[in-house]
Formats: sequence, structure tokens, C-alpha cells
Amino acid sequence: MSGNAHPGELGEFLKARQAELSPRTVGLPDGGARRRVEGLRREEVALLASISPDYYTRLEQGRRQASAPVLDVLARVLHLDDEERAYMFEPAGKDAARPRRRNGQKVRPQLRRLLDELTTTPAFVLERRMDVLAWNPMAAALLTDFAKLPEKERNYAWLLFTDPAVKDLHVDWEDMARACVAMLRREAGRDPHDRRMAALVGALSIRNEDFRRWWGDHHVASRGRGTKALRHPVAGGLTLDWDALTCAGDPDQQLVVWTAEPGTPSHDGLRFLSSWTEQAGRPLPR
Repeated sequence: MSGNAHPGELGEFLKARQAELSPRTVGLPDGGARRRVEGLRREEVALLASISPDYYTRLEQGRRQASAPVLDVLARVLHLDDEERAYMFEPAGKDAARPRRRNGQKVRPQLRRLLDELTTTPAFVLERRMDVLAWNPMAAALLTDFAKLPEKERNYAWLLFTDPAVKDLHVDWEDMARACVAMLRREAGRDPHDRRMAALVGALSIRNEDFRRWWGDHHVASRGRGTKALRHPVAGGLTLDWDALTCAGDPDQQLVVWTAEPGTPSHDGLRFLSSWTEQAGRPLPR
């Protein structure tokens, strides 16, 4: 403990900081309507921090003492710098350990070379938050033209829950989406201090009711292998096996490869898509 708790002072500090942020600042839709309260609403801060609105309200009103993990999450949600973060811990009577920093990842050169060699197989590289770090032309033709997306939207979970075309592509969308949430939940548990993961979860919770409900179920799963049924506008119906191969040099990066059993209609469909991609010289137009 760093001293006596002053919950009233903590509440005033929280209200002041959330008033300085807009929904757009934290990646949330602002809805376009005039807001009665300047800055973020209590409910929005609570969702971004994965705590209940009632819990956050009691923190603001000084009726609940905050734990160190909750304070750490709030510091990330409210975009506090190290000095503001340390100050916030003082009225709560907690010690503020220096947060761990995690740099943005770049695809490993070995994985990049593998992608370049896979000319007839859709493949892409995911990091632990499901950010798509790199992809080959077949993955772009099958899923979406990642190159045209803003970098912050090149995330498989984000596309699965927010892009109607990606959703329609998946015949078994609900099963895939639930599995995706469970994989993210497992990764979030590995590093509770990951600011970017917290921001992704918070934004998806605001944007999509299904994600918010399934995240609350607390199911966890590993990313390893599975089967997907797709309805593709050019290749037709596809049943593809997918495998996530972990990079030995960086376990946080995985090469995800989608294949079909030789001699099946799905295998023929991938061959046709490969030929189309090679002739067109670009991914499938949306």
C-alpha cells in the first residue's frame, strides 16, 4: 500500500479524465447524436474496462475501493500516461507497478517467405490478438483485400464481427465467432495488462451485442486447427481445413493455412480461385 485511500478524490479524477476523451478517441462509434455529457459515458468506460456499470459508478462515487488490476485496466482505457497512472493509484491506496510495454509486432522473415511460396493455398500470419500481420494473394482473394483496410482494422476478430461480407462468407458464422471469442479470452488471460487487447475487446463489446454476450460467458479455447464451411462468390461452396502453425522464433505469431482434400469440389474450387487470382492480378473485388 502506498498510503490511505481517498475514494472521493479517485472518483473526481476518473470523471475528469473520461470527460477529456471522445468515443472516436477510443475507437467507438459516436452515433452522430449530440451527447448530454461531455466525453465518455460511465457505461462506455465500464464496457471498455470489462466491468459492470454499477461497479464503475460506485468507484466514481467513492462507495467502492478499487483493486490494483481494475485500476490498471482503467488507466489503459482512459489513455493515462505513466505520471497520471501513478497519481490515480495514490488516492486508491495502491502501489503502481510500472506497466509492461509491448511493441507492435512485425511478421517474421521466415513466415513471409513461406507465404510467398504458397501460391495455391490461402495463408496469413496472425499474432496473439488476431491482428493480420501478413497474407498471400490467395488469402486476400478468399477473405478480403487486407491491403485496402486501415491497419487497425486488419484483425480477424474485428472483420468477423463487423464486416458483413466476411460474416456472409462463413456458413457456420456463429460457431466460428464463438470460437474466435474463446480464443481471444484465453489470450487476454495470458496478459491482463495488454492495453491493445483491452481496447479491441472494449470496441467489439460496444459494436456487437453477440460479442459482448459471448465474452461474458468466459469460455476459453486454443487456436490450433478446425474446419470451415464457406460460400464464396467466385469459388462457390468450400469446406476447408485450417491449421495454425506456431513460429518457433516467436510463439506469438502463427501461420494459418487453409487447405482442402485433394480430389474434392473444395480443392477444385481453390484451384479455380488461384487461377482467377493469377489472371486478375488482384484480390476479388468486394
